[in-house]
Amino acid sequence: MKKRARVKKQPGKRRKNRVKGLPIPKLMYQDPSFMESLPARPLRILAEYLDPLARLRQENIGDTIVMFGSARVQSREKALAQLHALQSKAPKKRTPEWRSKITAARSLLHMSRYYEEARELSHRITSWAMTLGNEPRRFVICSGGGPGIMEAANRGASEAGGPSVGLSIQLPHEQSSNPYISPELNFYFHYFFMRKLWFAQMAKALIVFPGGFGTMDELWEMLTLLQTNKLSSHHLILIYGREYWDKVLNWRHLVRTGMINEKEYKMLQFADSVDEAFDHVRRDLEAHHLILDSEGEPPRRPHQLIPNVMRP
Repeated sequence: MKKRARVKKQPGKRRKNRVKGLPIPKLMYQDPSFMESLPARPLRILAEYLDPLARLRQENIGDTIVMFGSARVQSREKALAQLHALQSKAPKKRTPEWRSKITAARSLLHMSRYYEEARELSHRITSWAMTLGNEPRRFVICSGGGPGIMEAANRGASEAGGPSVGLSIQLPHEQSSNPYISPELNFYFHYFFMRKLWFAQMAKALIVFPGGFGTMDELWEMLTLLQTNKLSSHHLILIYGREYWDKVLNWRHLVRTGMINEKEYKMLQFADSVDEAFDHVRRDLEAHHLILDSEGEPPRRPHQLIPNVMRP
């Protein structure tokens, strides 16, 4: 029986018989498919609390003044340009469709006064608040981050040289943040209820300009929190523009029919001019909020303003 000849192994020619290891998976919080899944919803909700908390603390924001109103209200300049453009294109013999378009454009021009007044009021509040120092920054203007009255609020603060907050929301129709928000205070939310938390949590006053469903949603939310003592009784709710609001809502009828009582009605304050609104706001803030704590403690920072439900 013949012996097999021994094959001499060549150096560097080893057989590759090792099993390859699996690729290293992504960390769970770096995996988009997990982070966007239903089980990760609590993490997304928490992110919409912790990110604003950290950024507001970093920017030393002590509290805010929230300004609400319609996204559809335009500046006088834009509304006037839109009306002139329509009038120049309209046929000599105007059809019902054209008459409707021009009537709507004239209405927007009329409503543009509220854009200009929100802009001026924001400028005046910001100019006054800046005299109170930066430790922390007091009564910073906060809006819903979009166009219209929200833009006017951020614009007035920017023109006064102060910071302002924008709490934008992800919507089915694309809506970008307005350009007047302080970049470091520009927030973008998916969850409406987390956005509402940040509207309520740091606000010392709510100024409600003419608006539609969204504006009324925020107004009712704040009024319910006040009614149920979830907000301080010194939280100012200022309704701006009786010409609009008295046609939309019959406030006194709520009292007459027993749906709310007189004390609850008095949670509302009203103003029809920038001077009147500014006097209301300044008087209320100086009376109740220059010192944030009734025990005489210095104003608290955002990380100390934890909602009651999150305190131990």
